[in-house]
Amino acid sequence: MPSVTEADVVRMRDALFFEGPDRNRKVSRFWLMLVLAAVIASAGVAADSTATVIGAMIVAPLMVPILGSVLAVTLLDRDNLLRCMALVITGAAAVIAVGWLVGLLVPTDILAATNSQVAGRVTPRLIDLLAALATGAVGSIALARNDISDTLPGVAIAISLVPPLAVVGLTLEAGATDQALGALLLFLTNVCAILTTGLLVMAIFRVQRHVHVSPGGNKQLHRGRAVSVTLIALVVVAVPLSITSRRIAQTEGTESTVSGLAENWAAEVKWEIASVTTGRGGVVVRATGELPEPATGPLRAAIARAGVGGTRIRIELVPSHTVGLSAE
Repeated sequence: MPSVTEADVVRMRDALFFEGPDRNRKVSRFWLMLVLAAVIASAGVAADSTATVIGAMIVAPLMVPILGSVLAVTLLDRDNLLRCMALVITGAAAVIAVGWLVGLLVPTDILAATNSQVAGRVTPRLIDLLAALATGAVGSIALARNDISDTLPGVAIAISLVPPLAVVGLTLEAGATDQALGALLLFLTNVCAILTTGLLVMAIFRVQRHVHVSPGGNKQLHRGRAVSVTLIALVVVAVPLSITSRRIAQTEGTESTVSGLAENWAAEVKWEIASVTTGRGGVVVRATGELPEPATGPLRAAIARAGVGGTRIRIELVPSHTVGLSAE
């Protein structure tokens, strides 16, 4: 079985805990890097720039207090657990505030309908939880094993922490509370995944054998209760993720069916399907072509026969014609 030495635990404490003579320097560095990462992430999301958002992921230090919470629970270090949890909560609130302020500076609302960075973070699914669990495990292993610590930049990119919080602030400023809640759910999913896999990795590496290394060790901190709370939180976030996953799967299936039927109908009437989209009002089929407008009855009948007649479907016909402009 893999295990860590006392020197490894001392190294992990120095990397994750905000204590000792360098405490103030560590705290100031955390806040400096976090605020800068929040500005970068918010600007990147507002500009719909993937490269900029990735830069914010690498700079962001939120992973440190989250993994610090894991190590504190493992070492029964109540003081450092409270300190790390406080940094996670206040840090998250600060990033949301920065995102909201950046939203005030942008002339247009930053919403999922017009921004791919927002769209990719407001509807988290179970697959996002699976990816977060795997990535959190890699991050914890890289922490325990100093020889593979070079994977940490990749972990920072793979497990998104600051960008979802920036999206929360931007969408709140735009008045899209539902999108803000979706992005917040993604952040909580990632945090719960890091905590869960982190505790598992710490147990596998038998870090708990080195409780004596922690001067802040406190028998009043029950490791079992902390693990139970973490698992319960993971289950709680998995419920809305399951609902979202099912809804998205149904939506994609309906869109695919309607799109195929619409293409067949359009070929027969010599029109073209411009788009098939799903919104709050149901599925919208947009078709364009030359006048006269074709009859939509056959398409409606085909949709009903396909078993999706109960879905609200609207067909928008956009007639088109060409006008020649002669040069004088």
